[in-house]
Amino acid sequence: MSKVTIAIPQDFILGAAASAWQTEGWSGKKEGQDSWPDAWYKNDRHVWHNGYGPAVATDFINRYQEDVALMKAAGLTHYRTSINWSRFLTDYENVVVDEEYASYYDALIAEMHAQGIELMLCLEHYELPAVLLERYGGWGSKYVVELYLRYAEKVFARYADKVTRWFTFNEPVVVQTRVYLDALRWPYEQNTATWMQWSHHKNLATAKVVKLFREQGYSGTVGTILNPEVTYPRSSAPHDVQAAERYDLFYNRLFLDPAIKGEYPAELLALLEKHQVHWEYSEEELQIIARYRVDEVGINLYYPHRVKAPSRAWHPDTPFHPAYYYEPFELPGRRMNKSRGWEIQPGIIYDMAMRIKNEYGNIPWFVAENGMGIEDEAQFKDASGEIQDDYRIAFIAEHLYQTLKAREAGANCQGYMLWAFTDNVSPMNAFKNRYGLIEIDLDNQRQRRMKKSAYWYRERRDSRQLTLTLDDEIK
Repeated sequence: MSKVTIAIPQDFILGAAASAWQTEGWSGKKEGQDSWPDAWYKNDRHVWHNGYGPAVATDFINRYQEDVALMKAAGLTHYRTSINWSRFLTDYENVVVDEEYASYYDALIAEMHAQGIELMLCLEHYELPAVLLERYGGWGSKYVVELYLRYAEKVFARYADKVTRWFTFNEPVVVQTRVYLDALRWPYEQNTATWMQWSHHKNLATAKVVKLFREQGYSGTVGTILNPEVTYPRSSAPHDVQAAERYDLFYNRLFLDPAIKGEYPAELLALLEKHQVHWEYSEEELQIIARYRVDEVGINLYYPHRVKAPSRAWHPDTPFHPAYYYEPFELPGRRMNKSRGWEIQPGIIYDMAMRIKNEYGNIPWFVAENGMGIEDEAQFKDASGEIQDDYRIAFIAEHLYQTLKAREAGANCQGYMLWAFTDNVSPMNAFKNRYGLIEIDLDNQRQRRMKKSAYWYRERRDSRQLTLTLDDEIK
């Protein structure tokens, strides 16, 4: 064991994140304003843990003043959330703003300014209006790209003089992967071509929003928030290495390369053609993607992904899926978060940082999400009722340390943001696994209470240093 101390630079973000649909609840929502998660919940409520979904969530929309005060108490320098596209408008095609919902954001922005916390806003965190999925096939439609652009134009016109860090999407690969590639979520349709079409249109939408923002002359930046999984091969053998490279190609570089380099990897396009995955794109669209690249990226990092070469031939009657090229691999003896079923490996942050530095021009970036979900946290309450989440403190400390070490090694890393500020609703798992610095007590009218980790996080902000004990002893 060795004790180390590392400085936290004064300009380094120490924040936390959330999304509109996972926190706000449906209070004030109008008929026809369902988002994709709302429609999923209404159509498939039985798959959500204990029936909890986004209907009430944390009721942030009514309790934001209380929560912003808690953000200040927990030492947040920045807070990232989303504007819910499905609620910001009452007419998505004629872009009629819901003034009640828009005024709520006016008030939230003012409150955060008053408390000295910088708000970072994402335009889409799974909140595709459900009617656009039903009517046009969602992001499978080029028309929906244009409707998104109209929405973004209205948002910027209202808030761009008050908020200067914008993000087009959070985890743009996720919804279509769960719905159309793996068919694990509503409306359940395995269609790899639709998956690729959604992905392309989100890449195109990002570029078009960057173009809009710059042409309008707004001050600030536009980025995107991605969740590339740091992918390791089972072994150094060529077949395993190729499996990891192919996984990386389909799930990570699919969005990293267009956003930062302005192009799709040639190998990706060749493999899609080889497997007759047909999707529509034009040379003009590729030129827009090439010209309008993001200013920064947020990277969500939770666990490593490990793969090996496939051990069985692909069934000839099964449509192509990227799993044609890989199988999951579980590292024996790996350290686990048993509540979530995820491996704990803090080194993924350093490895991703070096990749961005060496392969992506050292673009400005930050850890946009990292955190630890634990089931049944009430068991860790002390006599006063405060959750003693030392496991979360240790998790944050190890991952923050890797972030700071990467910055010392030349990575252009702007900061670290925790998922999440409060416990909140997650897809399907609902409130099962708790991630927050702040407890949400579902049995007591969603009362808030700071956990031990919130006080610890505040101390990091105030002291601007991190001290931890590394388990590096040879035993």
